[in-house]
Amino acid sequence: MRPPATDRGRILLVAAVAVAVTVFTATVPLLRDWFDLRVYYGAVGTWIHHGGRLYDYRVPGTAYGFTYPPFAAVAMLPMALVGLRTAIVLALLLNLAALALIVHLLTDGAWRRLGWFGCALGACLLALFEPLRDTFSFGQVNLLLLALVLVDARLLRTGHDRWAGVGIGLAAAVKLTPAVFIGLLLLAGRRRAAATAAAVACAATALAAWVAPGASRFYWTQALWDTGRVGRLDYVSNQSLQGVLARLGVTGHAVWACAVLVVLAVWARRTRRALAADDWPAAFALTGLTACLVSPITWVHHLVWMLPAFAVLVRAGHPRTAGALYAVMCTSVVWLWFDDASGVDGFLGGNTYAWITLGLLLRLPVGHPSDERATLPRSTSATAPAPSAAAPEMTPVSGHPGPPSGTTTAATGAAWGPGRGRTRSPSSDPTGATRPAAATPQSSSSRASS
Repeated sequence: MRPPATDRGRILLVAAVAVAVTVFTATVPLLRDWFDLRVYYGAVGTWIHHGGRLYDYRVPGTAYGFTYPPFAAVAMLPMALVGLRTAIVLALLLNLAALALIVHLLTDGAWRRLGWFGCALGACLLALFEPLRDTFSFGQVNLLLLALVLVDARLLRTGHDRWAGVGIGLAAAVKLTPAVFIGLLLLAGRRRAAATAAAVACAATALAAWVAPGASRFYWTQALWDTGRVGRLDYVSNQSLQGVLARLGVTGHAVWACAVLVVLAVWARRTRRALAADDWPAAFALTGLTACLVSPITWVHHLVWMLPAFAVLVRAGHPRTAGALYAVMCTSVVWLWFDDASGVDGFLGGNTYAWITLGLLLRLPVGHPSDERATLPRSTSATAPAPSAAAPEMTPVSGHPGPPSGTTTAATGAAWGPGRGRTRSPSSDPTGATRPAAATPQSSSSRASS
């Protein structure tokens, strides 16, 4: 199907797609009413204004409260100066800015070639991605953490080693899962960046201990080890390895630990292969996938860490695969097994997102050097220059066809991972679970949190 040839046709198509996306997001996957942001706001407000203890706060009518490390609360202190509505608006703007930065970093700015029409369609398709929908409607911090990690990748690639590791360290201090990226730096031999990341994470944690010693002591000695504060491990939104095992009735830690070790071994082997080929985008994507699998709790909205993997798929010449997987991630299909994830259908369907994450870890294309880049489609107004008489005529290589989703469209840019001095060429403490509408937390008809 060819895109409209006139601006009027393009405007009508964008308007139709925007209406369809709006109807879908307003009806099929129910919105979460900023539940996580309300947890942050209430906990910080109680701590600062009412002398309460940070981890004693509970959202009225629920058993869920603040469960991130204390540094996250310190970083959220500005919320104590504004009202809830202002905090919601600021969170929305921060997430939009983080998403724009992520798209820019994943495409190395090549999104500009799409023009207004391509960018508008890409924005609509991004809005369908369930992890993004939930991140925005929960008021979550996932996009901010992903942006911090990708900024570090850019710093390493451009040779600004002095500051490399700061983003990863801050992300790990806010939420423990991004600490896996320190392991990536060690595998890559970037010891200075790894040391910087570890030092920043420790310094941020020490700052929080100085500001809130009681809260820090409680978190590191009790709250961190109490998975019951987060939510049920077998809840269908938990698309980690432990979530899969919990839905099978396997509750012991030994089996989960073995599964984690196997995944880490696969990650190390595949990441080393990517690094040997200087394929930094694949190395960062594999690390994000691994973080989702090994974390005890990976709610659906944590899966924004899959975005770099879609970028790698398109860059490696697999836009249809990326589009198909992306489309599945837009359907909210796992919620079909919300009430009962037993049986073969529950095992396969209720863990759909976990299977996609695991499949990408095993099969994501690696070995494409970071100086190779897929080319975005030219706009309809672009014309090829006439061949020079002094050089043989070359047939221009067209870019990959526009991917079927905003994420995969954004992914067609250049390498965004750290390089090794090569000349660049184009080429948990998770928060509580959901506010339950009924007795069961985090249902698709309730306002989930993580």
